[in-house]
Amino acid sequence: MRFHTRKWVKPEDLNPNGTLFGGKLLAWIDEELALYTIIQFENSKVVTKYMSEINFKSSARQGDIIEIGIDVVRFGNTSITLECEVRNMMTRETIITIDKTIMVNLGEDGKPKAHGKTEIEFVKDRLE
Repeated sequence: MRFHTRKWVKPEDLNPNGTLFGGKLLAWIDEELALYTIIQFENSKVVTKYMSEINFKSSARQGDIIEIGIDVVRFGNTSITLECEVRNMMTRETIITIDKTIMVNLGEDGKPKAHGKTEIEFVKDRLE
């Protein structure tokens, strides 16, 4: 799993229990998955179609640093299927896992559009 983003848990990210609010974490994950997909497809028009079971395993507290990791499960014709893990860098515990999220590439008309990708591409390789 490649870990792409780190987030610092601040007071505004907490729930009444003093731990990281799950909704905030899911928003960060959805944004990271969208950014990853946009870069892979080279298209800013993508949407989240499906997210499998979300498994909360532990939490984070104010001041903790978390990492969001993403791996590609498969490329579809108009989509990409990703898995995600978030871990707490302070405790080394996994906070959440999502086995399957499907992101869909859209055309100008807002409908699914073939992306033509079959494997992960890194930006550095596109520049060479």
